[in-house]
Amino acid sequence: MTAVPLAELVIAAAARTPAAPAVHCGPVTVSYRELDDMARGYTAALVELGVAPGDRVLIWAEKSVEVIAVMQAALRIGAIYVPLAPANPAARVELIADSCSATLLVTDAARASRISSPRTRSVEFAALRTNAPAAECHRPDLDDPAYILFTSGSTGAPKGVCLSHRNALAFVEWAVAATGLVAADRLANHAPFNFDLSVFDLYGAFRTGAAVDLITSDQAYAADVLVEFLCDRAITVWYSVPSALQLMMRYGALLHRAEPQLLRTCVFAGEPFPIADLLSLRTAWPNVRMFNWYGPTETNVCASYEVTARDLTRERAVPIGVAASRAQLTLDPADEGEIVVDGPTVMLGYWGLPPHRGPYRTGDLARNNDAGQLEYIGRRDAMVKVRGHRLELGDVESVLLAHPAVAAVAATVLGTGLDARLHAVVVPHDSDAPPTLLALKAHCAAQLPTYLLIDSLSLVDELPRTANGKLDRTELAAAQGLP
Repeated sequence: MTAVPLAELVIAAAARTPAAPAVHCGPVTVSYRELDDMARGYTAALVELGVAPGDRVLIWAEKSVEVIAVMQAALRIGAIYVPLAPANPAARVELIADSCSATLLVTDAARASRISSPRTRSVEFAALRTNAPAAECHRPDLDDPAYILFTSGSTGAPKGVCLSHRNALAFVEWAVAATGLVAADRLANHAPFNFDLSVFDLYGAFRTGAAVDLITSDQAYAADVLVEFLCDRAITVWYSVPSALQLMMRYGALLHRAEPQLLRTCVFAGEPFPIADLLSLRTAWPNVRMFNWYGPTETNVCASYEVTARDLTRERAVPIGVAASRAQLTLDPADEGEIVVDGPTVMLGYWGLPPHRGPYRTGDLARNNDAGQLEYIGRRDAMVKVRGHRLELGDVESVLLAHPAVAAVAATVLGTGLDARLHAVVVPHDSDAPPTLLALKAHCAAQLPTYLLIDSLSLVDELPRTANGKLDRTELAAAQGLP
């Protein structure tokens, strides 16, 4: 595939197959011709509002065809789009707008009324109408920024990860080939647009002329709704965090249904998939290819592992696999250490800070296994000290997750110094038959040294999650009364 700027993917698909469906959103379906026409109109409107190459355009709204068309319009101008989750409070939106010196905020009527800062210039989708002729597309350099994804920063301030056209395309082209994506596919878009998982859903579809089917935020964690969506909307490719699939299995009776007839590929990323649940899904869907993808927002997917029937005898988490997206992966120190990523998907940098140069240090720890694959250990910053030993909480969690009575778990530390002890917060598979502390200690003792055995246990119905579905350790600490 020849690399072209992201804006040209929809233009090319509209020229090849104008009547083919591009986006499904509930009862609404738009073809590639219609999406191209909408993007043309929004491009002219944005230019009329003064948006120029390099400007930042924030988009704060629920997922819709209109949101995608505005993203496309920004790209055609050479502007940088900044998607924001609809659940963001207005104060955070204004903070992000200020931090990236946004030229414009595009939103809906309800959200526009919440913006009070005179520094944030906003316009509603309904007002993006113009009689001006369609503007000429700006053809950016592939290394120009295309979009900014804001993530939570360690200081509490949002952090803008700036990605180029080349960054996105290096991943998309690899992913299209790895999954065998074709024009006949229909991809489920579970992730919010500000989460890097959505890049495959959107641009994988546009690259091949396939269709993407949007899951809105009010549907994203409704188990029954998600199961119906997967089974009834002719989805062929599913990509989400593991917790969404676990939710569907536990509360949506996903495994009580027959294997979805049209689903051929299931991809998960963003967090470890508890091995018991993963193997239950692998067993129930023998004809579906399954991939475990790994990579932080700063690199998108840089490692991949295909889960097959050979994994059914595993007791611990599946590997994150081998390098993907033409990345070069090293460990520092070698064999077991921090994952360091180099290659075409590594971000341009954080908005407002100096450009990123060279390899990116992920802060994630991994080890090489005998097959030359990376096994994820956990976060470097999750390293704690208990009983005089430095330990990685992810190491404890991966063993606890292998216990058949454990559906989900988070390990944490209670107390400090000599009083520090390991505590496990567990979601049981069956609330009527929860695991006991003694049973979990005995289970861990077979695989872990004594200093890694948990000292205490609490049972919860579910673990707190961020808006992207990942474990929210800050909220977990607050709920457990931790500092």
